[in-house]
Amino acid sequence: MSEKLPANAVLVESALRELGASGEIVVLPEKAPTAATAAAQVGCEVGAIANSLIFDADGAPLLVLTSGAHRVDVQLVARTAGAQRVRRATPEFVRAATGQPIGGVAPVGHPAPVRTLVDNWLSKHEVVWAAGGHPLTVFPTTFDELVRITGGTPVDVE
Repeated sequence: MSEKLPANAVLVESALRELGASGEIVVLPEKAPTAATAAAQVGCEVGAIANSLIFDADGAPLLVLTSGAHRVDVQLVARTAGAQRVRRATPEFVRAATGQPIGGVAPVGHPAPVRTLVDNWLSKHEVVWAAGGHPLTVFPTTFDELVRITGGTPVDVE
């Protein structure tokens, strides 16, 4: 890689190698605040972007890796996770749980494992793009690899 990776992305890259993941972290030319802008930058359909959303599920972090084409049904996720209350986490909660900022949360590389749900819709894409620990970084992967490296549970999220 010719560009120097941000510190969080280096941690994610190390975690990916330890987990036997195949993709390399790519530095985007500009931040991608939406799945649509990320898709435009990497040249894929918006549905192939794996948005990493951290929720507060009864006080515990819950990572939902959802297709950029979907909105998460919080009630469905709560039932699936067996939680009484699931809500979008605050930036501080996200940072404490993952060590990463909103907009760059990777599926791996967190200080401690985070329970993860993986949107079944992502399986429709041969290549899926996930955040690399920083708002300017992503990496290519597959649905099966995301499930494997996160220990995630495949679910419907909408």
